[in-house]
Amino acid sequence: MAKKNGNGKQKSMEETLWDSANKLRGSVEPAEYKHVVLGLIFLKFASDKFEERRKELIAEGKEKYVEMPDFYNMKNVFFLDEVSRWSYIIRNSKQNDIALKIDTALHNIEKNNKALRGALPDNYFSRLGLDITKLSSLLDTINDIDTLKDKQQDIVGRVYEYFLSKFALAEGKGKGEFYTPKSIVNLIAEMIEPYKGIIYDPACGSGGMFVQSVKFIESHHGNKKEVSIYGQEYTNTTYKLAKMNLAIRGISGNLGEKAADTFQNDQHPDLKEDYIMANPPFNQKDWRAENELVDDPRWSGYEVPPKSNANYGWILNMVAKLSENGMAGFILANGALSGGGDEYKIRRKLVENNLVEAILILPQDMFYTTNISVTVWILNKNKKEQSKQVGDEVRHYRDREHEVLFLDLRQMGEPFEKKYTQFSDDDIRNIASTYHNWQQVEKGYKDVPEYCYSASFDEIEKKDFSLVPSKYIEFVNRDENIDFDDKMKALQSEFGELLKAEEQSKKDLLKVFSELGYKIDV
Repeated sequence: MAKKNGNGKQKSMEETLWDSANKLRGSVEPAEYKHVVLGLIFLKFASDKFEERRKELIAEGKEKYVEMPDFYNMKNVFFLDEVSRWSYIIRNSKQNDIALKIDTALHNIEKNNKALRGALPDNYFSRLGLDITKLSSLLDTINDIDTLKDKQQDIVGRVYEYFLSKFALAEGKGKGEFYTPKSIVNLIAEMIEPYKGIIYDPACGSGGMFVQSVKFIESHHGNKKEVSIYGQEYTNTTYKLAKMNLAIRGISGNLGEKAADTFQNDQHPDLKEDYIMANPPFNQKDWRAENELVDDPRWSGYEVPPKSNANYGWILNMVAKLSENGMAGFILANGALSGGGDEYKIRRKLVENNLVEAILILPQDMFYTTNISVTVWILNKNKKEQSKQVGDEVRHYRDREHEVLFLDLRQMGEPFEKKYTQFSDDDIRNIASTYHNWQQVEKGYKDVPEYCYSASFDEIEKKDFSLVPSKYIEFVNRDENIDFDDKMKALQSEFGELLKAEEQSKKDLLKVFSELGYKIDV
C-alpha cells in the first residue's frame, strides 16, 4: 500500500524516494550528498537505457554488435562496459569496495562517451568515506526507480528535478545557488518564448533554465532540435550537475571546456545569442580587481561596472552577447533598480538605448537562498514595430522603443513547502498574457492599479531613471506622490525609534528604583 504524507494524500514517487534516500544521509552534508544521490540516479538511468538498446540489437539479430559503442551512440544512448552497468553495481552492493566500484563505473562511462566528458563525479564516493551499509541501502532505494516505465512522463527527469529542489531547500540560505525555483524559470520562458535559435545562460547552475526552455518548446509543440544550448558555470561540482541534468534529458549543450568564471574566462567570447536566461549571484562583491577588466569589450559604450557589485557586470555581459533581435530574461536583487554612481549611468544608457522592456518585482520567499523580494528584467534588442512569427502564429508588434512595462507581482503566488511562495500555472499564464498583450497592436492592454503600468521615456526620465516599479504603478487608497517602498522604510524607522524610546523608559525606571534602594532583576 502506498504511503501517505502528513495531509493524508498518497505520496508521489518522488516524495517516497526522497524520504528513503534522506534517511540514509547520515553525517554527509546536503551539499555533498546531492552529488552522491544524483550521480547514482544518472548511473541507473544510463544503464537502463543501455540495457534497452542492447535488447533491441539482440532482437534485430545483431548480437555481434552489442559491445560496439557506435551502435548505442547512433541512438543517443551512452555505451557502458561490463563494470559500469547497474546490474554489476547491484550485484556488488554489499562489498566493502562498492564505493570504489561506483567511482570506476562513472570514470569509465565518461571515458567511453565524449558527450559526458567532465560531467560525472570524479573519485567522489571513495573520497567521501560513506558508510557501506547506508550506501548499499541507498543503492537498493534507487534500484526501485523504473526509469523507462513511462517515457512520456520523463520519470528520471522528474526525480532529478525534484531532488535538486529538495537539496536546495535543505542547503538553505547562502548554499542553494545551484537551483532557481522552477516557477520563476517557467515565467521567464513564457515571456521571452525561446522557440528557436541560441539559448545562453552565463551562470547556469544545475541547468534548470535550459531544461525549462526545452519543456516550453515541447509544451507549445515546437521542435527542440531548432535550439542550441550554451552556458557557463563557475563551480566545478555544479558544472557536473548541469551536464548530468542535460544528459538525462537528451539535451545537447555546450557548457564550455570546463567550469570557469564568466568574467575572467569567458567560454563563449564570440557567441551572439537569441535568448538569454539567467539567475546570476546576487550583489556579488569583489568580482574583479581595481584595475582589472576595465577595457573589456563587453562594457563598450558604457561605464565600467563597479568592482563592489557585479550586478551591472552581469547585465552588460548579457547585453554584449545578444543578437540583433535578441531577448534576455534574468533575475537580480532589487538594489539594481536604483542607486547612483556608475550603476546609475549604465542604467540610464540601457533605457536611452531602448533595451529595457519590462521590470517585474517578485513576491518575497520565492528563493531558498534569500527571503528578499527580487526582480526579473526583460531586455529586448528590437522593440520596433514589426510582424513576427512566434510559434504557430504571426504577431503584430507595436513600437515600444520609448516605453517600459512595470509589473508588481508581490500579491501573487501560492504557498509552497510551508514557508515559500511559488507562482501557480494560472499566475504564469496571466502575467505572460499581460506582457504579450502590451507588446502587440490592438490587444487591449490597460494599466491596472497595484499590478501593471506602461511608463513612457519622459516619465522614467522625470524619475531620474529609477526602475523601481512602485514609482510608476498606481496604488489604491494612498497619495500617488508617496512611494510605497519609501513609506515602508519610514514606518520601519519610526517603529525602531519607538523601540528605542521604550528601552530608554525601562532604563530610566530602573534608575529611579535603584536610587530608592530597590534591586530589580531583569
